[in-house]
Amino acid sequence: MFAVGFVGPSGVGKTTLMEKVLARLVSRGRTVSAVKSTHHDTDLDSPGKDSWRYRTAGAKEVVLAGDKRWALMRETEGQKVSLQEILSRMDAVDIVLVEGYKGEEGIPRILVHRKNCAQALRMLPGVAAIATDDPNLEIPEGIARLDINSPGAVANFVVTLKADSDHL
Repeated sequence: MFAVGFVGPSGVGKTTLMEKVLARLVSRGRTVSAVKSTHHDTDLDSPGKDSWRYRTAGAKEVVLAGDKRWALMRETEGQKVSLQEILSRMDAVDIVLVEGYKGEEGIPRILVHRKNCAQALRMLPGVAAIATDDPNLEIPEGIARLDINSPGAVANFVVTLKADSDHL
């Protein structure tokens, strides 16, 4: 399964760009899933709800199942789950867009950078492109420049990355 990461400092628009790229890819007939890494405790339910009660009673996994979707919550006992573990448990799709997981190897990344970002540009392993609104940003050789305000162009780049990976 092909995955591409979107990385960058908080507040630069990774989620917004990913959302727009995802919609463009789906509109072109691609099947797409998304993974978001967070530094916060993730909790889908509320104290007192049945699923919360099962978890606090010691359940290792709890599934919430409805007519239109289901969610699996797994206790990881303080250990971050690797991206590869998550991808291995997902249904096969054409493309998985990943927000975060900047420390993991093995997927190409699009670094999101805004001109007004207070943090200096920090290159990460696996960066294939930089999506930016700064025309004066110096881009290292071999790294593509993408217009952050053109999600269609970013989607085209993702499709090209996937095609290139299919030929390896």
